[in-house]
Amino acid sequence: MLLSYRVPREPSTPRITVWRKLKRLGVAQIGDGLVGLPADARTREHLEWVAQEVHEAGGSATVWLAHHADPAQEHELARTMAAARAAEYEAVLGQAQEAHGLDDDQRLRAMGKLRAELRRIHRRDYFPPPQRQAAEAAVDALHPDRTSEDSA
Repeated sequence: MLLSYRVPREPSTPRITVWRKLKRLGVAQIGDGLVGLPADARTREHLEWVAQEVHEAGGSATVWLAHHADPAQEHELARTMAAARAAEYEAVLGQAQEAHGLDDDQRLRAMGKLRAELRRIHRRDYFPPPQRQAAEAAVDALHPDRTSEDSA
């Protein structure tokens, strides 16, 4: 799915809002004002909502169903999207490793925050990288029952 859009520069708030929503969706930036997501009913609906917001802000937007003419380009786009999620999972993994030195209450709070972050990442993870499982395991290992089992 592609979204081609133009949002007026002023006021800047709608433009920033649209960009933040697109970022939360995990879009691939293909060009200036052109983003893409894998085609399914959910992504189509999300891009249509964003397009509606662009129109309401006085801009123009069109959602396209597209097919790559070159499979190598399609694979490269998927690799780019997976690499972006891998970096996010690595950040969660690092935070989970840092939280191991905390007391039980702090570790539980950190685990809750990191699980929420994992849910946010999962929503935009269309091509799960290997780092996903490592991050999930590291966050699960923060549970006090798991850490005492690990040290036994």
